[in-house]
Amino acid sequence: MPFIHTPDASASEKTASMYASAETNYGYLPNMYRAFGHRPEVMENWGALLSSIRSHMSPRRYELVTLAAAKELKSSYCMLAHGSVLLREGFTNDGLAAVANETEKAPIDAVERAVMAFAAKVVRDATSVTQQDVDGLKKHQLTDAEIFDITAAAAARCFFSKMLDALGAAPDHVYAERLDPNLRKALTVGRPVTGLA
Repeated sequence: MPFIHTPDASASEKTASMYASAETNYGYLPNMYRAFGHRPEVMENWGALLSSIRSHMSPRRYELVTLAAAKELKSSYCMLAHGSVLLREGFTNDGLAAVANETEKAPIDAVERAVMAFAAKVVRDATSVTQQDVDGLKKHQLTDAEIFDITAAAAARCFFSKMLDALGAAPDHVYAERLDPNLRKALTVGRPVTGLA
């Protein structure tokens, strides 16, 4: 149960439209949309921000940056959601669990490891990021614009993950139904999936 009352579709035309669109896209109404039911325009603007950030990154890089940020934020919801996207992008259950657990067997290259470590540091303590950290990314042939994109994706995740967790939005039940139990365990770093201990 969320910590605040979440309105139904009768709250406003914008809320009804947001809920209907989400149900069409997902086949159910995700808890994250319910959390924004009082202010659907905030979710709309969040979507626009994400779209502008993602448009300059490969889907794989965006999802790996988001996963690293979500793990640092202890956001099960975002770990499960974006882990599910990575599964659709070609990761295996074991490979994705290795990425989540940061093992040497993780099927990512040196550039991706560096990018994820940088994203985690941005989330953990942005004031601790130094020129040396940025130069380390440049040694992997990343441009200033790409470093901006990585930073933007990690910083933006702080807003969304913290909103969901602070409002008590539990990860959706579908993650219990659709994900391998071992992978679900690896991706659950904070609040549990709805209906599970």
